[in-house]
Amino acid sequence: MLDEFPKKRDFVREYLLYLQVEKGLAKNSLESYERDLRKLKNWAEKNSFDLLKLTRKDLREWLIDLAGENLSENSKRRMVSALRGFYKFLMFDGHISKNPAEDLDAPQKGFYLPKFLNQTDVENLLLVPDVSQEIGLRDRAILELMYACGLRVSEAVDLKISDVELDAGILTCKGKGGKTRKIPVGTSAVEWLKSYLVLRRKKENIEIRNLFVTPLGRPVNRQIIFLFIKEYAEKIGLEDVSPHTLRHSFATHLVQNSADIRSVQQMLGHADISTTQIYTHITDAHLRKTYEKFHPRAKGKFIIKEND
Repeated sequence: MLDEFPKKRDFVREYLLYLQVEKGLAKNSLESYERDLRKLKNWAEKNSFDLLKLTRKDLREWLIDLAGENLSENSKRRMVSALRGFYKFLMFDGHISKNPAEDLDAPQKGFYLPKFLNQTDVENLLLVPDVSQEIGLRDRAILELMYACGLRVSEAVDLKISDVELDAGILTCKGKGGKTRKIPVGTSAVEWLKSYLVLRRKKENIEIRNLFVTPLGRPVNRQIIFLFIKEYAEKIGLEDVSPHTLRHSFATHLVQNSADIRSVQQMLGHADISTTQIYTHITDAHLRKTYEKFHPRAKGKFIIKEND
């Protein structure tokens, strides 16, 4: 008798088998491709994404998330190659209609510069939720807190009511590897959290202690936050905005305003200072772009004549 619910196909395994049997790929290369694609699959599942529906933006977001692993340029290029080959295989096999990795660029300078919003765009984004509604008020509090503290979406989802000391303006956050850090919370975020908590405390009868919940009293998940940030951003004409964009914006704005890089590292929860230093490169690139756009002698060739 056939199973009523057949097992879900493992497309990564099918692709690796194709590489082994039809392409004759060496064992070491196969193992590397498997590690890379399993990482992608785990990331997609963790964020409630369908591996077959990932976009180019999603793939770039994943590559940016890997910046903290201090991978070599060769490893990053191999990852991009694995993505291109995997999605080409899926397209030719009829599972997808377009290869999202086709024009994905391999890193040329060791890392990708993360996308961030300027301060005006952040302010406009914060104004989008309808705070007269429960969901809008909750969303505004989430946006304010994520930008104020540079939180990862997983950290925002896992926050408990007891993790926020409103009077002291301090948030206790458990990040990657279970490491705990304390982050200052700005006045604006504190005020919006206070407003949200008036509604949240009406759900004290529910068993969960999560700070952010749905109207039915269930914890918000990553997908909820991903979707509403994307929706709010599109309403004001911003594309490719994700929860991580707010984290990048938090760090970039601190560095642009001369914050100490070690303090930024501590607030972001980076184990390695080199991961945080990517934001100095962002500000350097921004300065260069501004200089080339506005300085009268930034462009063109100038001939210097020697004195006779």
